[in-house]
Amino acid sequence: MAIISPRTFPRRPVPQRPATHRLPGALLLALLLTTSCGGADSPARPGAAGVGDALFPNLGNGGYDVTHYRLTLDYAPTTHRLRGTARITARATRALSSFHLDLAGLRVRETTVNGRPARATRDGSELTLTPATDLPKGRTFTTTVAYDGEPKALTDPDGSREGWLRTADGAVALGEPTGSMTWFPSNNHPSDKAAYDIAVTVPRGYTAVSNGELIRRTTHRGRTTHHWRTRDPMATYLATVAIGRFDIHTTTANGLPQYVAIDPTEAKASRKVPAQITKITAWERRTFGPYPFASTGAIVGHLPDLGYALETQTKPYFAAAPDERLIVHELAHQWFGDSVTPRAWTDMWLNEGFATYAEWLWTEQHHGRTAQQTFDAFYDGTDEESKGIWAFPPATPPSSAHISDPPVYGRGAMALHQLRRAVGDRAFFRILRTWLKTHRHGNADTRQFIALSERLSGKDLSDLFDTWLYAKGKPK
Repeated sequence: MAIISPRTFPRRPVPQRPATHRLPGALLLALLLTTSCGGADSPARPGAAGVGDALFPNLGNGGYDVTHYRLTLDYAPTTHRLRGTARITARATRALSSFHLDLAGLRVRETTVNGRPARATRDGSELTLTPATDLPKGRTFTTTVAYDGEPKALTDPDGSREGWLRTADGAVALGEPTGSMTWFPSNNHPSDKAAYDIAVTVPRGYTAVSNGELIRRTTHRGRTTHHWRTRDPMATYLATVAIGRFDIHTTTANGLPQYVAIDPTEAKASRKVPAQITKITAWERRTFGPYPFASTGAIVGHLPDLGYALETQTKPYFAAAPDERLIVHELAHQWFGDSVTPRAWTDMWLNEGFATYAEWLWTEQHHGRTAQQTFDAFYDGTDEESKGIWAFPPATPPSSAHISDPPVYGRGAMALHQLRRAVGDRAFFRILRTWLKTHRHGNADTRQFIALSERLSGKDLSDLFDTWLYAKGKPK
């Protein structure tokens, strides 16, 4: 995410850095399996209503892992009514007598599990389904939820808006950190990524844009269905649908298809955006390694009061015509955040510190100030983006209201620059590329990044990371 004002800062109590004396991997895995999943013969019991995220304890659900979402949506821009059917394929990670999905608002019309009716109960944003028969551990099952209503926007703990947002001629769905549950039922936590098929039917003349690639577009009786497919795993908060009357720009550069949708209101100010997407994607491929998805692009909407951009997978969403650095930031997230996704929201700096440092590298390599000069300006407070960066350590945001605050971005980027200085450019970029290759399309955390940095550099970096990621106040 990128908060647009001030400048490019985009958009949770936390334990201190893990001790260096860690359990062996095999023992840790055994403990996790016995405490979280139960044995093979464990009796079926209800799945958890949350994954235990330190900053968002009610997000996500326990007991299963989603592999695929098939969303069939029908939206009427004039009445703002949404009809949807979600077909969710998942695997039980322990024997389940019932399980939860996250869904805010909207009326549930019908629910099935493996084709048989399932009992559904609601408690706030928790939808609990009880299948006709228990689900054994390891069993792949399919859940179908039919729902409708008028989807709503949410206000985040930091005051920003997300969820299903109306636009002048349609709507856009933005999900960081919780808003995806306003338009489809899900296991709404970054730790459970899945593939998606999203088919959206809208009146003829409207376009529905989503993640991934456009598989087909068909028109019947004055309504057009756009079917989008995302084969690579995607976190729920990165899913999007944008509905409106867009100008569409498609091309293929260096073998990579590119799809850019621009609101006509922003057309003049965004005339350079398609070429910038091409140029910046190519630079980031050279800098960070292979692009992680099958296509690239962007959505430029017209929500001037939104206040942020978002790294929705394969097509970052911009609420107005973006400048070059904002494009650099959101496209960098395709590697840092979208492909390699934090395991928990406390690790948000792994998204935002890296995307911010990508801006510094772009500036350094395109005849601007060096990354060291940017670091110095942040440290002495002369850069306008440096305000508030010492409020808390970037790896320990104090609450859910602060995951998009300046320390996560600016001080996170400063930590990366200190790492670069300590290990040298060759080792630094090897660390970044190895990080992206090792955890491609998966989840990772700060502990793993520290361990990788120490292993590849051959250095003890505990003082550096303790100082820049975990220590309070301005480092001396």
